[in-house]
Amino acid sequence: MELTESDIREAEARAKRQQAQWPQAVKVRFNRHTRRVVISLSNGVEVSFSPKQAQGLEQASDDDLGETEISPSGFAVFFPRINADIYIPGLLQGSLGSELWAEAARQRA
Repeated sequence: MELTESDIREAEARAKRQQAQWPQAVKVRFNRHTRRVVISLSNGVEVSFSPKQAQGLEQASDDDLGETEISPSGFAVFFPRINADIYIPGLLQGSLGSELWAEAARQRA
């Protein structure tokens, strides 16, 4: 499939709408003392959560969680040592994993 100019314009328009709707990650760190991932957002809000609450981070070591990258768009935080990521719009909607993972977690609780 070949990308057309129209495809590119539509993708750019979608990106602008998303940027207007959601804040982006600007900083991420793992607080070893509290064992929480802390994400600072472009609107000044900080969000934190226990890795045990997030798909792919449940068994991560402190060192795994200490190495992070923010996607170029700012809409995802990536943990390269364990190949896991957190999608910022999903996080802000209360989702820390796929629907299938969330349902399995509810059944385990």
